[in-house]
Amino acid sequence: MPIYKAPIEDFKFLSHEVFDITKTLSNVDDSIEISADLLDAILIECGKLSEEVLFPLNQTGDELGCKFANGEVFTPPGFKDAYKKFSDGGWCGLSSEKEFGGQGLPEVIQYMTDEMISSANMSFGLYPGLTQGTILCISKHGSEEQKEKYLSNLISGKWQGTMCLTESHAGSDLGLLRTQASPNDDGTFSISGTKIFISAGEHDMVENIVHLVLARLPDAPKGTSGISMFIVPKFKINDDGSLGKRNSVSAGSIEHKMGAKASSTCVMNFDNATGWLIGIENKGLSNMFTMMNKERLFVGTQGIAQAEISFQNAKDYANERLQGRAPDGGKSPDKPADAIINHPDIKNKLLFSKSIIQASRALSIWTHLHVDLAKYDKNPNNRTVAEDIEGIMTPVIKASCTDFATEITNECLQIFGGHGYVSEWGMEQFVRDVRITQIYEGTNSIQALDLVTRKLKIHNGRLFDNFINKIETSIVKIDKNHELDFLYKPFKKSLSRLIEITEWIKKNENSYPHSLSTISNDYLKLFSLVCFAWMWLLISEKCISNSNKEEKFYKSKLKTANFFMHQILPLSQFLENKIRTNNIILEDISVNDI
Repeated sequence: MPIYKAPIEDFKFLSHEVFDITKTLSNVDDSIEISADLLDAILIECGKLSEEVLFPLNQTGDELGCKFANGEVFTPPGFKDAYKKFSDGGWCGLSSEKEFGGQGLPEVIQYMTDEMISSANMSFGLYPGLTQGTILCISKHGSEEQKEKYLSNLISGKWQGTMCLTESHAGSDLGLLRTQASPNDDGTFSISGTKIFISAGEHDMVENIVHLVLARLPDAPKGTSGISMFIVPKFKINDDGSLGKRNSVSAGSIEHKMGAKASSTCVMNFDNATGWLIGIENKGLSNMFTMMNKERLFVGTQGIAQAEISFQNAKDYANERLQGRAPDGGKSPDKPADAIINHPDIKNKLLFSKSIIQASRALSIWTHLHVDLAKYDKNPNNRTVAEDIEGIMTPVIKASCTDFATEITNECLQIFGGHGYVSEWGMEQFVRDVRITQIYEGTNSIQALDLVTRKLKIHNGRLFDNFINKIETSIVKIDKNHELDFLYKPFKKSLSRLIEITEWIKKNENSYPHSLSTISNDYLKLFSLVCFAWMWLLISEKCISNSNKEEKFYKSKLKTANFFMHQILPLSQFLENKIRTNNIILEDISVNDI
């Protein structure tokens, strides 16, 4: 049976010692009601909920999955009761507006709770996780009447929300979607069409589901400029706030998936369903990106979460499994064999996993902290910088954290050997569950294209410049701390490499017809490696300056940082060379040569 222990110690270390979250936020807005003690209490309680309530349902949820019958979807046994505990505990509205019943806590705290929930039970976490995007979209683009009608019940967890974009012929290219919205005399719209791959589209955990649907008006322009967004609830809402008649929206079936089987993924049919326009006509795509960008950060969180639980189980197994003798001599002469953690290949796999997971977690905390700064900082220039950081980091977090998570879960399964391939150990579920994170909310290649073709270009490259300024400001003191030279020197080389290759891309982007799409994936990976190295530098600075630096926790961090800088970061040189030559090689190969 698999295990899970919430990484509370690491969250506390990053929150208080590395990023000093409470001080950072109180310095920009003293109305933010968050103390170090409150933050710790939230982490501990969410850890208990994740370990004791959600995690025990993870494996059975995968085995039993959701059931579909007569248009209804039933979640696995225990999910409905667990969700009641979850919503009654106030976890649905942790970072939502107080005005509508939320707790108004910072997004950076939401990130840490989301990670624990998604580690313990990724399928369960999808239900409330997607609703956060619905809440944000209505908050930013809805009318006052729509906010009053929907937000309180969404924030309390009484209702949930979805995002209905994809159609069978329109995936990454939403300009091809065909769902129609016909105006009615009363100001509503009749929505007709079929959407696929709709997470939490129908289920039995809440009394109402609020769908945000992309559709076309009759006279809409072709392509993405002719898409509008509509609120289409499962049950219409009466004027007094009570539930009215059932709307003409239903689940036609549920998908039979590789993983995340306890999360209902539905085909949704809209048969002249009543919808209400949200925002401006033909501006639905920009509304969608408000929701999508939040969900992309959430998907990155899911990746880190699945990597974490995979690592915990692989490390536990490697300490218990006895096979052969370590090459540097027997470690347990009183036993028939040594624990496999003593074998170099296993050590290497575990250190690779640990170094990526902990750097990813730090980077996500830093990014979500800037989501908060973009919201709370009273200085408009600082808000702009924070918005730029959020913008450039969103595709990096989504793609890099899930790409590496897929690699980590696979490596951790490999540590189990044949036992990893057997379902009772739980490892094959982690491999299956995490795989979707590279696909949904925009495939990782789409994220790479977004980074290279949009984020590097907009505002004359300001996003990248602000990102580099953040790094250079943070390492001024480290530059003079020669105790950290063994980490600083390889980092500085990789940072220079990133800056140089970014300039090279800008100069050469027109040299080849498809240059940016050719190198975008490699560039994003190079970018992420530099980000991870930077995180390890910040972490190591705090470890080495701590009066308790000889404690195992801090010494282990420094050794892991050293492993990353000298065993993983050198990939950045390979990626730079690949970027410089890929265009020439690929352009010489036609599709007929494949």
